[in-house]
Amino acid sequence: MRLLPFEYATRNLGRSPMRLALTVFGSGLVVLLIMIAGSFMVGMQATLAVSGAEQNIMLLGAGSVESVERSEVGMDTAGIVAGSIDGFRNRAGIEGVSPEIHIQMPLQVDGEDRLILIRGVRPEAFLVHDQVQITNGNAPRSGRNEMVVGKLAALTLGYNNASDAIGAEIMLDDDAYTVSGIFSADGGIVEGEMWTSLTDLQITSQRDTLSCVIVALDSAKPSDLDMFAASRIDLELAAISEDEYFSALANFYKPIEMMVVITCIMIAIGGMLGGFNSTYAAFASRVREVGTLQTLGYQRGAIAWSLVQESVLSASVGAIIACIIALFALDGFSVRFSMGTFTLSMTSGVIALGVGSGLLLGIIGAIAPALRCLRLPIPEALRASE
Repeated sequence: MRLLPFEYATRNLGRSPMRLALTVFGSGLVVLLIMIAGSFMVGMQATLAVSGAEQNIMLLGAGSVESVERSEVGMDTAGIVAGSIDGFRNRAGIEGVSPEIHIQMPLQVDGEDRLILIRGVRPEAFLVHDQVQITNGNAPRSGRNEMVVGKLAALTLGYNNASDAIGAEIMLDDDAYTVSGIFSADGGIVEGEMWTSLTDLQITSQRDTLSCVIVALDSAKPSDLDMFAASRIDLELAAISEDEYFSALANFYKPIEMMVVITCIMIAIGGMLGGFNSTYAAFASRVREVGTLQTLGYQRGAIAWSLVQESVLSASVGAIIACIIALFALDGFSVRFSMGTFTLSMTSGVIALGVGSGLLLGIIGAIAPALRCLRLPIPEALRASE
């Protein structure tokens, strides 16, 4: 079968610049939406996957294991746990038992309101959460209204460079706090939080209970914490490992992931239908041209292949533009949700998904109009009007 030269398909793209621009725009928009949906799922799953540690056990209020923010435990719980169970992580005489408050409070930065998860901690928290490393500045000191800000939280506050946030003044419920440092946590969800002294946060939030007590195990076993929670009915505790907690949190947010994916798919389908109409109109008006090519000896398969090449070329241009926009404008874009912040991640898999979607869009978009052009007998095709 003699094929039409590839230059024939490329020259046809320039016959109508406006139609080409609309086709490229439509295919690019569809591919961009598909990539955003893919990067949303990858980013959220990656953030939750690296959050939490198997050896860390959370003691929450009974009935509140699904949300640490709604949990309440007594202020003396940490001391009771430390005195009742042996085998926690210990460094220089400091035991890995961290009483914490997790609370979302409105704060003001440069006159703008923000809502970020605030965690009140003691120095033991950095022993328990050993993935948290202060990269700039220093840890918050009790009684000085100081905060350390996660790298992603700094982006939420409006700082492109996280270190620029050091020294900034933050109003938290009429109390002025100063950013004393920046911390990282291997890309985990903790990077979307702000940490301050437990005592200072208690005073600001006027709270007399903890959200949880998190312990880091050494020789102790998770079953020891389960038995402790079951035996101390008066404390009303439930024990769950950190990785189990964040795994449950990931399952909780799956409907949101699906909603984002379905919304993007619906918008993409609308864009695809618009692109199909444009391609159909462009090809259907060339019935006489197709008939002429057949009289010159080109078989219908060769003509159909040339039309598919033309459609794939225009869709590929849109896909490439969408990939460039995604890589340079959306990769690393921060998205906030109730437990913190995660970033859109344009991985190689997401890029491959975008390119593959563009190619598939070009192939599918050419099938119907190609059949319309080729199904007519040659005499009728030659009599068709342009």
